[in-house]
Amino acid sequence: MTEVAEIVNVGFSLHQQGNLDDAENAYIEALKLDDKNAEVYNLIGVLKLQKGEVESAVEYVEKALQISPEAYFYETLFQAYIRSENYSKIIAKEAVVMKLFPENFSLIFNIALAYKNLKQNKKAMLYYEKALKINPSSYQAWFNLAHLYSIEGEYSNAVSAFKICTKLRKDDETEYFYSLALMQTKDYKNGLKHFEKRISKKTAIESQSKTYPGKIRNDNLWHGENIKDKTLLVYYEAGFGDVIMFSRYLPLAAKKCKKIILMCQKPLTQLFIENPQLGVSEIIDTFVPEKEVLFDYHIPLLSLPYALGLKEDDIFAYPDGYIRATQDKFEDAKKKYFENDNLKIGIKWKGNTYFDTDRVIPAEMFLPLIQTENTKFYSLQTFEGAEDVNKLQGIIDIGKDLIDFSQTAAVIANMDLIICNDTSLAHLAGAMGVPCWIILPYEVNWRWHNSLEKCDWYNSVKLYRQKSQGDWQGVFDEVEKDFIQAITKV
Repeated sequence: MTEVAEIVNVGFSLHQQGNLDDAENAYIEALKLDDKNAEVYNLIGVLKLQKGEVESAVEYVEKALQISPEAYFYETLFQAYIRSENYSKIIAKEAVVMKLFPENFSLIFNIALAYKNLKQNKKAMLYYEKALKINPSSYQAWFNLAHLYSIEGEYSNAVSAFKICTKLRKDDETEYFYSLALMQTKDYKNGLKHFEKRISKKTAIESQSKTYPGKIRNDNLWHGENIKDKTLLVYYEAGFGDVIMFSRYLPLAAKKCKKIILMCQKPLTQLFIENPQLGVSEIIDTFVPEKEVLFDYHIPLLSLPYALGLKEDDIFAYPDGYIRATQDKFEDAKKKYFENDNLKIGIKWKGNTYFDTDRVIPAEMFLPLIQTENTKFYSLQTFEGAEDVNKLQGIIDIGKDLIDFSQTAAVIANMDLIICNDTSLAHLAGAMGVPCWIILPYEVNWRWHNSLEKCDWYNSVKLYRQKSQGDWQGVFDEVEKDFIQAITKV
């Protein structure tokens, strides 16, 4: 078999050099001489993966395993399954792998990963814990396990696991996720400090640095020092909901300085103009030449609670509401949409799906509620998802008329109740003190904390959560029950 070994060596050398076609030809030639060579079948499987030919890779590695069930053959096979997102195939090999290789970290890790992607979180956690007994210094295993702990409500375990991650890897991303775990347990003293490592803060500062290179400097980033006689530029980061939620800190910041200039997204401009109690003196929503923008210090909006040094429940400033609609817009909206004696319910089912699709509710889930007597339902859905209003007969579509958040505020002020997904509408309703039921997915965002019995940020908000991943029917059964009880009391 010396000739076979020589051919394989030539193929392996070509393989290492990146000459995949010639390497494959050499491997095939070797198999012609020895069709029971498991090593060569596996090597072709590896090569096929490098070429992106996943199905072919699986075929060759399975042939290798039929000849000899080696651990590293299974590792190649699992990589092929992961590449094709065929996680159930990994689970199908679970029993034999655990029998043959119970101490193989890579295989156990990939079984955990398969369960994680199949959203079988408890099983995934079990296997990550097994993997970490073998290799307790695996950052990725700890990180994935920490995330699963958080999803499953084991928040103290999540904090501990993320803390280990920060020791294994010193980077901003790890520290950021650690901060979210801390804040989910309401440990804002430590959480806000680590939250300063978030990428959205860096992006916001870099963006402003390009706009005002002569004025945005590290030495005039506000950290909470005395700025009584100074002007502070506060600029947005993240989405509309975050800006509305964190705008609660503007009045507190206004007490610390002479003047606040707020830079916000255009759809929010008029809302902030119409709410002078927030303490903003000037608003920017388009480019203004640097020489015309006069400020002494600057800060991204989401850094305000840390710079203000807020502690314990002070973090939940103004939970009874801090934004309101103008009287004239309220009256205009009332005349246009709400001159009826029914209970007026506003709904929304979809927000920004760029980062997260789990929060999207199928619009038809609202149908049983809409059919309730003595109620009038209004769609506040805008942009993406607005086409689904056609699935809801008998609903009034206001969303198509809404241009900015000041108009939305006027509409919300006329509502008896808002029922929606975790989106900017929910934050606006809460910031206005309007009753709002937020329907959450199984994986709960950090801001809703580890207990949903009370919403700390907004006293008018009630929180509902899926009992299992993807189960909207279960949570809507609960919502419908509470809705019927609520309207019978009116």
